[in-house]
Amino acid sequence: MAEHQAATSPPPPAKLLPVAVLLWLAGVYLRIPVLVAPPLAPFISDELALTQALTGALTTLPILMLAIGSMPGSLAIARIGPRNTLALAMVIMVIGSAGRGLVPDTFTLMLASAVMGLGVAMMQPALPALLPRWLEPHHLALGSAIYMNGMLMGEFIGAGITLPVLMPLLDNSWRATLLAWSLPALLVAAALYLPRRDRAKPVGKVSWLPDWSNPLTLKIGLLLGLSGSMFFGLNAYMGNLLQQQGQFDKLSDALFWYNIAQVFASLTMLKMARYWVGRRSVIIVTAGISIIGTLGAITFTGWWAIASATLMSLTAGILLILLVAIPPLVTTSRETGRLSAGTFLVGYTMAFSIPMAGGLIADWTGDARHAILTIIAYSVLVLPLAFTLDLRRKKDQPES
Repeated sequence: MAEHQAATSPPPPAKLLPVAVLLWLAGVYLRIPVLVAPPLAPFISDELALTQALTGALTTLPILMLAIGSMPGSLAIARIGPRNTLALAMVIMVIGSAGRGLVPDTFTLMLASAVMGLGVAMMQPALPALLPRWLEPHHLALGSAIYMNGMLMGEFIGAGITLPVLMPLLDNSWRATLLAWSLPALLVAAALYLPRRDRAKPVGKVSWLPDWSNPLTLKIGLLLGLSGSMFFGLNAYMGNLLQQQGQFDKLSDALFWYNIAQVFASLTMLKMARYWVGRRSVIIVTAGISIIGTLGAITFTGWWAIASATLMSLTAGILLILLVAIPPLVTTSRETGRLSAGTFLVGYTMAFSIPMAGGLIADWTGDARHAILTIIAYSVLVLPLAFTLDLRRKKDQPES
């Protein structure tokens, strides 16, 4: 028991910086492999003759895998620990992401995209499960903010740097660009073993399936669905909305401000994490403002609509960090991976299915606004759950 406690004791302050750097780099790779696809999609589609549906699947298939793959991540955490799971998941992600740059046809492209999505999905619960092993309890909120800052920066980096910077350096080859984004993650995976030697193994039988008796599994998951469906949904239908308003020429500017707002959200949380994480009132306020911003995006036109969408992106990004930071704060270290995986399973299922349902309704009615109204309706229905969150900390029990 003493050996187990020594193995899981938090690192001294001198080692916090390398831990923070590794958390941030791992966070970056939660999104770069997914969001590098949209800017490269036209080039991939031209070479492999993809249909519009298959072109869209380059982004939507990995998002669906974020839900499906959370349970394998939870199982791996229970069997081999969070750090080994994170390293394994990053290797799987690299195999799939780099593999997309080597594929000869459409089938292998989709297969590689699914493998990449599985790797990213397994990374998601591993990161919050790793925090209690590497950080002091009073640093958990900051640790969550650091890797989530990396994730949201990864969204902007992947979407913003690929075409204007990286691709021209690689002879405008989409295959080489995918390899260049993917392979450095292997160095990050190897570096996970540098900060400290974590020999902790799960003791006894460790559960990995979602604990549906824990109300936080569904509550946090459905609220994650609120944040994700609004962000991914409005991102997906932005062009349709602006085209319907006769303002399609503003799409480039709209997407720039919309996505960079996520960066500002993550920077805000780096500063405010210790004050905001674990506070139910902040979750309620950010969720409410997100809904108002989404409503404004379809009520107003022109720059007012873009400003409303940007406000939603900012607050939805803050809300995402607040929700993802809950499991390591309110549950034991043995249960953190399980709770996180369950919430991701629910959250990304909603983030995929609600915008999809909204799109089907918009196709039926011929009005792009109805896709967003579907997302707003879902968000209003689940918002009351934020008022019932129990965010009291559960203490770790001694293991023997």
